[in-house]
Amino acid sequence: MNKVILLVEDNPDDVELTRLAFDEAKIANQLVVVGDGAEALDYLFAKGNYADRDPNELPSIVLLDLNLPKVDGREVLQAVRANPLTKTLPVVVLTTSTEPFDVEASYSLGVNSYIQKPVDFEQFVWAVKQVGLYWLVLNHART
Repeated sequence: MNKVILLVEDNPDDVELTRLAFDEAKIANQLVVVGDGAEALDYLFAKGNYADRDPNELPSIVLLDLNLPKVDGREVLQAVRANPLTKTLPVVVLTTSTEPFDVEASYSLGVNSYIQKPVDFEQFVWAVKQVGLYWLVLNHART
């Protein structure tokens, strides 16, 4: 059974673009979308609206935007790495920011990969295909 991919993204256009890119890339994993950092933490730690979710059933990967309402992506990453259950969960920052500070801060907080969202749709699809191929097919996840 394919595990879900958690997309943490507050921009509806980027969510739709990601869905289209995953379809075009033929990535069959279910895409769960949350719109802010607080909802991402609720999902990952099975709290709030996600209290009935099994917290041991982690997503295959988290695609994390940095600039989010309520709780920003850096805080989400910090919380994920601080928890024994999620500390090794693959997290890929997928953001528009190319600020060196954001890149450095993300790696300092333990992100697995940092990808700038391409503006061009075809380049975005290519990037999503690469993420899917690496993290969902080639990478051997810890069990």
